[in-house]
Amino acid sequence: MLYDNSGVRRQDRLLDETRARELLAAGEYGVLSLTDTSGPYGIPVNFVWNGRDAIYIHCAPVGRKLVCIDRDERVSFCIVGNTELRPAQFTTGYESIVLTCRARHNLPPEERMEALEALLGKYSPDDREIGRIYARKSFARTEIIRLDIDRWSGKSKHVKPL
Repeated sequence: MLYDNSGVRRQDRLLDETRARELLAAGEYGVLSLTDTSGPYGIPVNFVWNGRDAIYIHCAPVGRKLVCIDRDERVSFCIVGNTELRPAQFTTGYESIVLTCRARHNLPPEERMEALEALLGKYSPDDREIGRIYARKSFARTEIIRLDIDRWSGKSKHVKPL
């Protein structure tokens, strides 16, 4: 997993890797971008980072995302952190990371359940026991996509206080 900001045009707006990792760990949602036969397809999804080199997403066991991945495993994933709209200054403060990944599904049951546990820990930490019961009951109707991160970069713009 290579953090590489060399391709970012505005080198004065680089997001340092420490903050980028914080955003990867704590971001609420990301936009998964895939290639469909009719063109690009992007969809917002919840996710969890494994702390190393992969992101997990849950979905139904059939659907457009999986069809796209079966055709082309190369995907992009974007997470936007803090934003601050400044209409009077005609600008926006922001931070974001963009990841280039390879998507995998049909993972082993153990890995799928570990991903669901991680998702529960991130999004429902106070309801993990009930979540585990729900995850076991709906396991056959749940697919997990693993995004293996190849490269990623981060960018930010800080606006001065008014």
